[in-house]
Order: sequence, then structure tokens, then C-alpha cells
Amino acid sequence: MARVPYLEKTDLAEADQDLLNRPIWLFKALVNSPKAARAFSGLGGYIRYGSKLDPRLRELAILQVGWLARAPYEWSHHVKLGFDFGVTEADIRALIDDTDGKSTTLDPLARMVLQGAREMTADGAMAEATFRSLQESLGNEQVVDLTLTIAFYNAVVRVLGTLQIDVEPDYMPYLEKFPLPA
Repeated sequence: MARVPYLEKTDLAEADQDLLNRPIWLFKALVNSPKAARAFSGLGGYIRYGSKLDPRLRELAILQVGWLARAPYEWSHHVKLGFDFGVTEADIRALIDDTDGKSTTLDPLARMVLQGAREMTADGAMAEATFRSLQESLGNEQVVDLTLTIAFYNAVVRVLGTLQIDVEPDYMPYLEKFPLPA
């Protein structure tokens, strides 16, 4: 159960009701602080709609963070969103295998994105060789966008965990199909 109430549009000032145009439970909790929710949504919106980073690679990076953090909300939401942006069931299974050091059929760039996400999540930064490889493949703009994406979602999983945001029933099937390890 969440540590703060899930608010509805009617609980908010009219100027803040747009913050719940997508009424997921994370946003319903964040609007307890409307200015913080708006700032949070600004960077999240850029990552999803403004970045030139390939959406499949973006979602794989986010999924890697969710998997490592054992974050059921993040994982379930981005399994669903990943499907909308070109991630396949085979990609998800390969992400799990790649994380465990098993061989996969993922392309080299996808594997490098996952490695970068693992390094940033575990070590706080990408290793020099990983960063340079991604920079060579993606260019400066997209490697910065990837770095911001991974960093942002590392923050998101900490917000989710601390506020104890519940997984909505509509997202539970994704957790059942691709369960997080204990």
C-alpha cells in the first residue's frame, strides 16, 4: 500500500488537473506535490517523446534498470510499453539471460545499451570502454539521452520503492508472464 494517498483530478487545483491526464498510480501519488510532479513529468516526457534515441533501445535500458532494481511497478509498466515500442518477448528473455551472463541473440548495440544500464545502476557510472562504444554507435546527442534515461529511471525506481507504489491490476499480467526474481 502506498505511503501517500492516490489523488484524483478532483483533489487538485484546476491548473494541476492535467497532471493526471494519464491517471497511473505513480502520478496519482506524485501529485501530492504538484510542482514536483510537473518537473518529474517534464524529463519523463522528453525521454519518451523528445529524444532521438531509438525507442526500442530506450525501453531495453529502462527494463534493465527495472530488472536490476527488482521494481515490479517499473518492470510491469515498461514490459507493456516496451511492446508498444518494438521490444519483443524474445528481447525480454534475452535481457534476462544477458543480465545473467548467458549468451543471447541480441544485436551488439542492444547488448552494449544493457551493459551501460547495468554499469550505471550498479556502479553509478558507465565504464570508459562502454561509454566510448556507445558514443561511437549513437553519437553525442543520443549517448547523452541514453545516459539521462538510465539515470532518470534509476531515480524513478527509488521513488517507486520509497513511496511503495502498487502495481495496477491491468499491469499484473506482465509480472506474471515475466516475473522478477525473488
